[in-house]
Amino acid sequence: MKNDRCCILKGARVIDPVSGTDDVRDVCWKNGILAEPGSISEQDADVLNLQGYVVCPGFIDMHVHLRQPGRTDAETIRTGTMAAAAGGFTSIVAMPNTNPPADNAGAIQYLKDYAAREGVVHVLPCGALSKGLEGKEMAPVGSLKAAGVAALSDDGKCIQNHELMRHLVEYASQFQLPVLDHCEDSVLASGGVMHEGYWSVLLGMKGMASAAEEIIVARNIILARMANWKVHMQHLSCRESVELVRAARKKGIPVSAEATPHHIALTDVEIKRFDTNYKMNPPLRSEEDRLAVIEGLRDGTITVIATDHAPHTATAKLVEFDDAPFGIIGLETAVPVTLTELYHKGILSLPELVSKFTKGPADVLGLPLGTLTPGRPADITVLDPDTEHVIDKNNFYSKSRNTPFDGYHAKGRTAATFVDGKCVFSILPENTAN
Repeated sequence: MKNDRCCILKGARVIDPVSGTDDVRDVCWKNGILAEPGSISEQDADVLNLQGYVVCPGFIDMHVHLRQPGRTDAETIRTGTMAAAAGGFTSIVAMPNTNPPADNAGAIQYLKDYAAREGVVHVLPCGALSKGLEGKEMAPVGSLKAAGVAALSDDGKCIQNHELMRHLVEYASQFQLPVLDHCEDSVLASGGVMHEGYWSVLLGMKGMASAAEEIIVARNIILARMANWKVHMQHLSCRESVELVRAARKKGIPVSAEATPHHIALTDVEIKRFDTNYKMNPPLRSEEDRLAVIEGLRDGTITVIATDHAPHTATAKLVEFDDAPFGIIGLETAVPVTLTELYHKGILSLPELVSKFTKGPADVLGLPLGTLTPGRPADITVLDPDTEHVIDKNNFYSKSRNTPFDGYHAKGRTAATFVDGKCVFSILPENTAN
């Protein structure tokens, strides 16, 4: 683009779940701030003709592992944010399970400073719930808030001490910080490498019972009710968990939940390949569970789609299934997979799907993101909703390649991403620009 200061996007279908907009109109900005349509002259701006595309508020991924500091062999803030931009995400929430963990103000400041220098999208730090992610002692929530965290989590681990978790939820409420929880009873899940069910028995692998997730979801609902504060269930994977969250939300208890693209698209039958790129936590579960997660998305029980982007080196994954680390990357596959599995299969309308990436996470975080309202930063995602293509991991910006979606036949993708009005990713053809 020749002029990042002023730009007009013309002819696209514009979807903004916050305002309810869903029609063809112009979107424009000046100096990185969204402006009223028609307020900027075409002579003073770059003009992109986007007929056939969809313009949305910038997507938010509230569950990303950037690995820096500690595991820059798998990902860096630079490569992770480039992957986010390529995936259509303008804001990402960075989980605290780095080495050392983000459990103090200094660690948060490091992340913010480095992201400001090297990042290409907004990086929102998530502070640890417990010191050292050990689940024994409360992290300094007040100083984490002052340092600028967007939320609190021990993601990758789950605090087992219910009294400590109760105090953390209560304390988080005083600082208006949502609590994001990896719901897993560590005893029930201990030693498991896949979902406990038919395929774990057939393959002779130690299973992880759905009850391990369900028990902690139930606990968190009770704690959210007691504290009257937001507890967000990360990566729901089983039917019973969805049912619990559905019932709680109907009662007005302040809980929310997210689903990942892999739990939407895949099941535990894939483990028969013994491919460690299908090993994640929570694990791929049964078809019944997959359909329950999809129904939760359809009926509004689950308001967020998040990737749980978890990079690992090829060396780390090239071991026996039992020994491989949990986790897959997802920033660059989330949009094509969910467009294919949810929109093109008629499960969600396009505005409903966009909401799971914009309004849904913004509401959980309590931040003024995920909207095209004039006066807000020009964070914009442009979708090409119908182009068919095959996902190729060799084209990824991420430093890692641990994806189960290599070779996946997708319909739809991210076409461009703008952060504060600056184009940080584009595969738009040259003839879109005047």
